[in-house]
Amino acid sequence: MADCIFCKIANKEIPSNIAYEDEKIVCFHDMEPQAPAHVLIIPKKHIASLDDMTEEDKELLGYLMFKVQDIAALLGLKNGYRLVNNCGEDGMQTVKHVHFHLLGKRKLTWPPG
Repeated sequence: MADCIFCKIANKEIPSNIAYEDEKIVCFHDMEPQAPAHVLIIPKKHIASLDDMTEEDKELLGYLMFKVQDIAALLGLKNGYRLVNNCGEDGMQTVKHVHFHLLGKRKLTWPPG
């Protein structure tokens, strides 16, 4: 999608502080971190939200979920972490490209919001 900021980051059209990347996903540091470690993990394929997934997307998003443990280890999140997805207007999804916030390196409180 031409006007999607996350697609532009994935395509290297916008610079970002990349923490991890492979052929399917990109992980980059959040510009307004809510924890000492706060990265966004996105598929390189544009999927607007979890509500827009298709049958063909389940392997890609399963792969992304599988890589979370590796990214958490890379970031040194030894005492745990939180993985968050905001979906839709009430879920406060501000960028219409499915993404997951990985937060850690501090005690995270509950409820989150």
